[in-house]
Amino acid sequence: MASELCKTISVARLEKHKNLFLNYRNLHHFPLELLKDEGLQHLERLYMKRNSLTTLPENLAQKLPNLVELYLHSNNIVVVPEAIGSLVKLQCLDLSDNALEIVCPEIGRLRALRHLRLANNQLQFLPPDLGRSRELQYVYVDNNIHLKGLPSYLYNKVIGCSGCGVTIQVSEVKLLSFSSGQLTVFLPAEVKAIGTQDDHVLPLQELAMRSLYHTYHKFPKDLNFLSPISLPRSLLELLHCPLGHCHRCSEPMFTFVYPKLFPLRETPMAGLHQGRTTVGFVAYCCSTQCLQTFDLLS
Repeated sequence: MASELCKTISVARLEKHKNLFLNYRNLHHFPLELLKDEGLQHLERLYMKRNSLTTLPENLAQKLPNLVELYLHSNNIVVVPEAIGSLVKLQCLDLSDNALEIVCPEIGRLRALRHLRLANNQLQFLPPDLGRSRELQYVYVDNNIHLKGLPSYLYNKVIGCSGCGVTIQVSEVKLLSFSSGQLTVFLPAEVKAIGTQDDHVLPLQELAMRSLYHTYHKFPKDLNFLSPISLPRSLLELLHCPLGHCHRCSEPMFTFVYPKLFPLRETPMAGLHQGRTTVGFVAYCCSTQCLQTFDLLS
């Protein structure tokens, strides 16, 4: 089996194939042959459905830089590496039927992405920036039973969310949550505190992070001199990739947000999702002003 797999990949490399089918191979690890030397620079579509993969390599974008479609349906993937955000040509990503609990914020950097399939996982929240790109038009998160909050960027896009929003005890989850009426949604793990319309002053840490970001974001290389000695590594990494951007004004946010919840049943889209009343759209805002002026329909 291993020799046959190596032969298949070698032929694809030599003949510069654009499509490679590695479905039903009982793979537990990403094939090293795919990552050898310069990788497969001409490959555009990779099919790896029905295997037993648990993660993806960090250098995936370096070795397969021209991927347009990546199909990983029905594996055991728990973590998607941050490097996925470097697949700049990726248009279709299928991670359905895996074991995902978290989707890394870097997926929001995939500006060419049009189709995203995350159905049948274990997600409790989605990255705040998911859907910020106008290219993303189709998002399927069906049967993530604890997922109740969809980023407001996904409003007016084609969404599959049947089987989401099953009631769960908040005490069972180590995530911040907030409620509107009977609907409670969980926030990304990076959110350390949430603000209300009465909280006009941001926490000092959030103010510092936003100030540093605006000072250095135009010169990414300059961030390298901010060592973990001067700034904790976790915050240093956030400077490179913020938690998300304000859904009203695009201000970067790091550990503090002002969430605003719009239950799906109260939106004009309710008729398209009959019976899915336990799901809502979440607007992540950067200030009380944006919180008060954000309009889902504008």
